Amino acid sequence: MGMSEFYGPRDERESIATLHRALDLGVSFLDTADIYGCGANERLVGPAIKARRAEVFLATKFGNVRDEQGRFLGVNGRPEYVRQACDQSLSRLRLDVIDLYYQHRVDPQVPIEETVGAMTELIRAGKVRYLGLSEAAAPTLRRAAAAATITALQTEYSLWTRDVEAEILPTCRELGIGFVPYSPLGRGFLSGTIQRTEDLAADDWRRNAPRFQGENLARNLALAGKLKALAARKGRTPAQLALAWLLAQGEDLVPIPGTKRRAYLEENVGALAPELAPADVAELQEIAPPGAAAGQRYPEWSMKAVNR
Repeated sequence: MGMSEFYGPRDERESIATLHRALDLGVSFLDTADIYGCGANERLVGPAIKARRAEVFLATKFGNVRDEQGRFLGVNGRPEYVRQACDQSLSRLRLDVIDLYYQHRVDPQVPIEETVGAMTELIRAGKVRYLGLSEAAAPTLRRAAAAATITALQTEYSLWTRDVEAEILPTCRELGIGFVPYSPLGRGFLSGTIQRTEDLAADDWRRNAPRFQGENLARNLALAGKLKALAARKGRTPAQLALAWLLAQGEDLVPIPGTKRRAYLEENVGALAPELAPADVAELQEIAPPGAAAGQRYPEWSMKAVNR
């Protein structure tokens, strides 16, 4: 996402180099969406991987609607829109098939059964291989799974966002649905590099996120400081510890840390080894228990679209 929008300055050449380096390192799961840069991210990722398509399991998403100026217009899960959005994504990607196709946000005006029914038609048409949902509540996920084969749920999960552990993650495991944690580094905060709101670029959307503002930020810095201290003791970076903790939660979790630079990509891949000892996992969970982060994860208007 950050390669095309939301997280400050962008460098297309470095972004493409980062994608190629990821493949060189054995990273095979790449995630995009039609709204990232209003289609620009799909136009970037697709051609960048085309020559190495067999090495990539590619996911993209539909459902969040924006106008030509980038303003968010709402969520659309109508069957006719599902088909239209898929065709447009394939055109931008310049590829024949999408490996994993997510509904980015649940449309409360359209029965989930109708939306996933239309998504299943895409599989029959050979345009999509597997289906996923994003930020769906447990009851919605159950209804969807009763109507179609749902392979994955993508929802925010990290050391400072652990609410999925109460109901959503257990539901995925009960239904045999894989879980894809997005923002596994707390939108970069858990890396320890952000100390002030002013550290963020003027056009960085995190300036409007409650967790990065005022008293919330001050409280969250204390959490990040504890993570940084533990990382120093273990000879790893805070980002590597945060990712390693997620990887220790189960083989059915596949975190997707976003980056637009090779240096951070290589740091993230370093989280894979060595595995955390049980004592380290327990200490991290004490540092950041459920509810430890101060502030909502999105502005109020955006929170209305998650977990429904």
